[in-house]
Amino acid sequence: MQRQGLDAENVLQAAVEMADTQGVEGLTLAAIAAKLNVKTPSLYNHIKGLPDLRMQLSRRGLMLIKAAMVDAVIGKAKDDALLAVGFAYVNFARKHPGLYEAISTLPDYEDPELKEAGNEVVLFLLRILAPYGLSEEDALHVVRGFRSMVHGFASLEHRNGFRMGLERDESLRRMLLTYLKGLRASVD
Repeated sequence: MQRQGLDAENVLQAAVEMADTQGVEGLTLAAIAAKLNVKTPSLYNHIKGLPDLRMQLSRRGLMLIKAAMVDAVIGKAKDDALLAVGFAYVNFARKHPGLYEAISTLPDYEDPELKEAGNEVVLFLLRILAPYGLSEEDALHVVRGFRSMVHGFASLEHRNGFRMGLERDESLRRMLLTYLKGLRASVD
């Protein structure tokens, strides 16, 4: 018998909260059950197990990071849009370190839903790059470089890699502007 009010969304939300505070690696079904005040076997009425739950975390993370980037670019184009996306990406990692970790360590990229969610993020970025007039291959290289750059920044920041007294957002802004300057130079 299922507990009143317990559903797949409650389980996933509890996992999101725990991942964001304790990390994905520390996530266990027993801990989620304790958080929800149920016995661990009760979770299996709503999820297939821990690997399934981690897959759901990755999907949720991709959906939310894309939504954050979409919100950030409303009314912006070209450099302003890419700058906004870079900040949205890093701010998402700051706000949701567990979900970001779930995105960064995709459990099974061949999962159709996960693959589709990842492709949607890439297609969104390609649409932002369209005004630069790049070929599809060049645009994909730009997306890879851009993601590598903001992922590196977010990862270093998360691991306390920036210990100097410099303002981190200013460092991020300068890094993104330098990348954009190189992008503009390559299309001029």
